Amino acid sequence: MEFGIFLNGFIPGMAAHHRPSEHLALMRELEIAIKADKHNWKYVWFGEHHSLTEYSHMSAPEVAMGYVAAKTERIHLGTGINSLSPRKEHPVRYAERAAMLDHITEGRFEWGTGRGAGSHELKSFNIMDPSSTKAEWDEVAREIVRMWEQYDYEFHGEHFTVPTPHNILPKPYGHSHPPIWMACGNPPSFAKAGSLGIGAIAFNFEPIFELKGRIDQYKEAAADPKEILGDYQNNNVMMTNTVICLNDRKRAREIAMHAGLGYLITLVNLYHDTMPKSMDERTWPTPPVAFSELGGDEILDEIIKAGLMLCGTPDEVAEQVAAYQQVGCDQLVFGMTGGMTFEEHLEMIELFGDKVIPQFDTNPEPSTAVYRRNAGAPKYPSHNNPVPDELKHTVLPPSAILPLES
Repeated sequence: MEFGIFLNGFIPGMAAHHRPSEHLALMRELEIAIKADKHNWKYVWFGEHHSLTEYSHMSAPEVAMGYVAAKTERIHLGTGINSLSPRKEHPVRYAERAAMLDHITEGRFEWGTGRGAGSHELKSFNIMDPSSTKAEWDEVAREIVRMWEQYDYEFHGEHFTVPTPHNILPKPYGHSHPPIWMACGNPPSFAKAGSLGIGAIAFNFEPIFELKGRIDQYKEAAADPKEILGDYQNNNVMMTNTVICLNDRKRAREIAMHAGLGYLITLVNLYHDTMPKSMDERTWPTPPVAFSELGGDEILDEIIKAGLMLCGTPDEVAEQVAAYQQVGCDQLVFGMTGGMTFEEHLEMIELFGDKVIPQFDTNPEPSTAVYRRNAGAPKYPSHNNPVPDELKHTVLPPSAILPLES
């Protein structure tokens, strides 16, 4: 099993309305990603949201990825997720940005996609019906691969067009194209991702034993995919959760008991109105309730047992991680919830990375890099039309990397 962190530009409280604090919070998240690169973490996922005050100020993750890419060496950087409605942005821009990030990261980019999960956010782009984005994803996701691979791309679709042949640039870095992922919420979407040969990005709002059915649906479909969306199959289920892993067990449980730990969930319930709410259904501005008010240590132990949170010393957390491995989760990703201080987050990144990850992940190469390296021929032909014989280079400037004869 592999591990990652999830950055979302979470800025709770009045700091969300104070520009110096907003800047500090964003830069701190990027520092967490840079530290993770040095402590065995394989992935860092960057959320993309728009107009979701406090919950997410990460509206341009590709900018943040460029910054982190320049300061890291091995960790993979993924969009979590890039929503694909052509009403938000023309699909050519999605293909261009993903390919450019693939170059900047030198093959460490992961293309996570989805439809978007909240009506408020979608209305930023005049999208009034969230259900209308399903057909758009189906059309756009397939066409991005064609844009990456063809030199005279042209498309006349239901939701967007490229009316005449165009070479969408740059092409992805090196061999094949970035790994493709899809955000999954309900059981049918898990099966859909598996049947398309792409990874599933999942968010944990239910006990771990209930997740097994969804993962099984994905794996069953992935065993015999109806269509491989790209050049190769990315057979991966990624699940997000919360972890509080510190040397001080008392302090870890104290953090878990604090009502503030649940503040982020009240914002998720507020904004993500196309997804099921958390079990307590508490929605901002209704304040979260501390576990200490619901039963203290006993209820916290039940929450941990159910897999809704990982909490404790590295040894305790390792035991809790094993439960996710048993239900078939391929990648476990932890969000920066705000329950811990910035310094405690840094401690957790180092402690979990050095003490827990090596117990579950002994392969230094990310699984997605292996899938990509083993990709076969491109899915689509390089050209849809013949190239005229008279179109040949006759003169090149001295700066040309390859000579005319090439």
